[in-house]
Amino acid sequence: MPKFYAWPPARSAADVLERGTYALIIGSSIFLVFTGLWNIAYWLPWRFGFVQAHFYAAFVFVGAFLGHVAIKLPVMRQAFRDRGVLRPPARGPRQHARPEPFDEDSSAPLEPDAPTISRRGLIGVVGGASVLMGALWAGQSVGGWTRSTALFAPRGQDPEFPLSQGFQVNQTAEKAKITQDLVGDDWRLEVVGRERLRFSREELLAMPQHTEDIPIQCVEGWVTWQTWTGVRLRDLAIMAGVPDPDELEVKSVQPAGAFDDVVLRGSRVTDPQALLALKVNDEALSLDHGYPARIIVPASLGVHQTKWVGRLTWRPA
Repeated sequence: MPKFYAWPPARSAADVLERGTYALIIGSSIFLVFTGLWNIAYWLPWRFGFVQAHFYAAFVFVGAFLGHVAIKLPVMRQAFRDRGVLRPPARGPRQHARPEPFDEDSSAPLEPDAPTISRRGLIGVVGGASVLMGALWAGQSVGGWTRSTALFAPRGQDPEFPLSQGFQVNQTAEKAKITQDLVGDDWRLEVVGRERLRFSREELLAMPQHTEDIPIQCVEGWVTWQTWTGVRLRDLAIMAGVPDPDELEVKSVQPAGAFDDVVLRGSRVTDPQALLALKVNDEALSLDHGYPARIIVPASLGVHQTKWVGRLTWRPA
């Protein structure tokens, strides 16, 4: 903390670099925590894409942290040389604790106050707060009566959180502007590879069906396990003349949206559990859950499990 109030702000180029890493580490941490909490509460007052912003902010944090470690390596090396690597920490009541001696290059304060909390106490406070925060979110994933305890997850409580067929809906059909004209009897799935094919929902249902228990895990903090039935994606790839696909572009029929066009790569499209789902829990998909067909793949975030699929484009390895 004393480093933040040192004057002049920087005595050398090394000081400028060090303070720059402080600013980036703290700034990116605050950004990630607060926008993450707001997103879980489904309060999105910003115009930027949440997922993309978190992706880049995480890189900023990691880069700043590694840069800070590199800058402080000489100090770390000197500390290990003076005190050894495995020297045990001071033990005993905190009233017997003695402050580190002040050094120009250290973070020890000039006139330290008496200690108020031990390291063990600090870990206990942080750990307890983390457990409490988790408990106030867990109900949205556990379900049942625990939904009423999800005080920090308003989307996990009825009736505020939209449910269909007994589990969560992240994007409703109404919000995505899905109409019967888009998913009615005239709907056809277009499958593009070395060949171009079109299938009705009835034709898809007549193909070999496979059933898998696969979770939907949302970046907003909830997860739900359901039983899905549909056609294996790799079977559709073979039909399109791409038996060794490297990439699958999935296009939704929704008019517009952040994830109406998603690219899946590698094992996500060749895994035998990866499905073009037509049913959930032995019922036809509801409109909110992606009727007439949606993507369900293991080990993938919910934003990549596209609903209201209109076209699959396969690209070979």
